[in-house]
Amino acid sequence: MTTATLRPYVMRVVFWAALAFAVTMALLPHPPITLSDNDKFQHMLVFGMLTILAVAGYPEAELLRIGERLSFLGALIEVLQSIPSLHRDCDIRDWVADTLVIVVVLLVVVAYRKRVAI
Repeated sequence: MTTATLRPYVMRVVFWAALAFAVTMALLPHPPITLSDNDKFQHMLVFGMLTILAVAGYPEAELLRIGERLSFLGALIEVLQSIPSLHRDCDIRDWVADTLVIVVVLLVVVAYRKRVAI
């Protein structure tokens, strides 16, 4: 197996590990790690990175499908954060921030792929 064919598999492992870590931190009542005091910044940083990792790990996947599924994950996290015993806040603006950064990253990927194809 060459490096070029091995790369997507490695990125898939990194993607799923990052996804598991992000969901765990999002659902812990008091996460031990915070990236910033700004909640929206944290959401955008995490979902931006997840989008990059998903595109790198699944280069053959439709970008629209990647965006749809990651946006759905953001919405699901917000719904789960409404569980009272988690002591977390459910905020639709967090989901909007997640989806916005997903779209921006995917637009950059589209532009990059067009540029490389020229």
